[in-house]
Order: sequence, then C-alpha cells, then structure tokens
Amino acid sequence: MAKKFEHEIEVHGHLIDSMILTKIFDVIMDLNGEFQVQEFKVGQKKKDASYAKLLIQGKSQKHLDDILESVYREGATSKIQQAINLKPAPKDMVMPDDFYSTTNNQTDIFYKGKWIKVENMMMDKCIVINGKSARCTPIREIKKGDMIIVGESGIKITPPERPREGVNLFQFMGSNSSSERPTQHIARKVAYDIFKTKKEGGRIILVGGPAIVHTGASDSIAYLIKNGFIDGVLAGNALAVHDIEYATLGTSLGMNVKDGTLAVRGHRNHMQAINSVFKAGSIAKMVANGTLKKGIMYECVKRKIPFVLAGSLRDDGPLPDVMTDMISAQRKYKEILKDTKMVIMISTMLHSIATGNMLPAEVKVIVVDINQPTVTKLMDRGTWQALGIVSDVGAFLPLVTQEIQKLIK
Repeated sequence: MAKKFEHEIEVHGHLIDSMILTKIFDVIMDLNGEFQVQEFKVGQKKKDASYAKLLIQGKSQKHLDDILESVYREGATSKIQQAINLKPAPKDMVMPDDFYSTTNNQTDIFYKGKWIKVENMMMDKCIVINGKSARCTPIREIKKGDMIIVGESGIKITPPERPREGVNLFQFMGSNSSSERPTQHIARKVAYDIFKTKKEGGRIILVGGPAIVHTGASDSIAYLIKNGFIDGVLAGNALAVHDIEYATLGTSLGMNVKDGTLAVRGHRNHMQAINSVFKAGSIAKMVANGTLKKGIMYECVKRKIPFVLAGSLRDDGPLPDVMTDMISAQRKYKEILKDTKMVIMISTMLHSIATGNMLPAEVKVIVVDINQPTVTKLMDRGTWQALGIVSDVGAFLPLVTQEIQKLIK
C-alpha cells in the first residue's frame, strides 16, 4: 500500500465572499494535489466568520510541502500548531538559506506559545525576531547574528477581506484595469475616497511623474496640496524640474502647456529651470526669494509638505534637492509612507512599483496612467490591491479636483 502524504489545515474568515477558500482550492488543484473538506461552517450573518478544515494530500513529502507553503500564503494554517524556525544571519546583509520571504498581507507568527503580529509589513523582505517583537526587514538592514525566520512553519497570513459595509471602490479590483470604465463616474468615486480619507484623519501620499505637468494636470495637483489633501510627494528629478519650468516659464519640455505650441528656444527651458534652482540654492530658497510663485513644488514648500526626489542616471542636473544615493532615497520614501492610508500613483512606472513594494496590503492604492501596461505591471508585481485607471491624467485629474471642490462646498 502506497504511503499517504497528507496534512490537515484550517482557515477562518469570510471565506466565500472574499474568495479565500476558492483561492485555496485553486492553489491545490494547480499544483496537482488532492483535498477533502472535512468540516465547513458558514457564518449565519453578514459579519460572522466561516470556518473550514481540509485534508490535503500530495504525491510525495516534497510535493505536499510545496502545496502547504502555497495555501499558507492564502490564509490557511496548520491544524497542528507549529512554532516558527529561526536561524542567525551569517553576516551583515546576508539571510540564512531557506529564509521566509514576506507578502504585503498582515502576518502573525507563533513564537514562545503565542501569536505575535509582524511590524513594518512589506513584500519580499524577511522577518527578524528581536526580544518579543517581530519586524519585516530589508536585506540591507540585516546584521550578523539577527535571528531570522526560515521555512513556513508558525506563520499565519490574513488576506484582506471584502468590506462588510458593502460595495466599495477598492473592493477586490484585483488586476482589473480598463480604459472603458466611465471616467466621470470613477473620478467622482476617487474624489469621494480622497475626501473621506482626509475627513477621517488619514494620510494621503502622491507618487508622481512628469506627465502630470506635460498633460496640464499640475494645477490640479497643486490645488490638492494647497487644500490639505496631500501629505507627502514622492517623485524623481523630472517632476520637480518640469513643474518649476511650467511655473516660471509656462512650458514643459519646451512646449507651451496652455496651447501645445512650441516655445521659442523652448528646448533649453528645462535647463533654465534647473539653473534657476541652483542659482537660488534649493527649491525652498527659490520660493523664499520670490522666484517660484506657484506649482506643485511651491505648494509643498509653502504648506511644509515633505517631498522626496529620487535620482536616476537619466537626470539633467539633477536639482540640488534630489537624493542621488538610491539606498538613502529608498529609506526616505519608506519614512514618508509610514502610517499612510492611501497612495495615489500617477504616470510613473518605476517610482510606483518601488512604492508599491513598500506598502502593506491594507493601504488603498490608485494608479492612473494612459498606458495600460504600466498599470497592470504594478499590480502584477504584487500590489494587487491597486485600483487601475487607464486614462489621460490631463483629463482625469481635473475631473477629480472638480468633484472634490463640490464636496468641500
């Protein structure tokens, strides 16, 4: 008689409407495993949780372990309580073999007889145990001797569930993104969520690219900052340069933003904007001496809204405010994102993906770009909770601003 390789798992929560159980079934079948539902209790009321116990079978111990690893990441836990396994980091910035790689979902670990919530949750990191606490840690912050979780034992992931209050704009958008959605309706919904988030005291961060300026949407972003709807700006050199070019010269990439015509000697305008900032010494000093009187960067300085400009190899200048050290910029991004409730990402693939990797799953994310691959690539990289809006930002953002103005009144 062939040896059976099987293991009991259980899962709690809103298993049906949040599709948690369906995802577990799919994982098992995709990996050619077998399962038996041994117990299933469905919540009787809207807010009641459900419970299921499954027996999972594999063709070998390795096959079974692979299946179990995958279902644990969908929210299941072992029926037999297991503690975490720890190994020390062999040296600075080196994780032990078989380290546990995190998701961006809420994660708890079973340590010394009780469940502990992991702090600083991000995807693609490791978990370091320090005393009675557990923290999600990037590889560059690992020190020799840090105790790091290895394997999948003793780890419980809690996937986000469908909101109990009913239909919500961010309700399991998954990788859905389409240019065929009614723009006015979506703009109204986005405006309402921005307004509601701020009314409840939540922090909103903008991640932006230079297309905000090129398409004529910078006035809308400046309005949002001026009126207290943005609590931080994460971008690169280009957004600041072209925002300042537009604010001081009326052009972006040498084109007159208002009518799309080519400005005389416009090819040098972005360099003239950079030169003006160097002449003043910084963006803040340019505002102080009265040279910069409007725009996104102006409103950030006037309202004391923190901004981080991360540099790249393509940058002209770059501006004196740009952080050219990648690791320092990454840490500063993370610092600005702390305790954020919503992130709005506009027309910048690389900065958006970088920011998405730093966010826990419960943070609302709005991604707006004219190119659908930009939107889908962000979500395919793991930021599955994002709402993708394929639209011209120059048309969409003014609509959002108009709807917010109605709500303010």
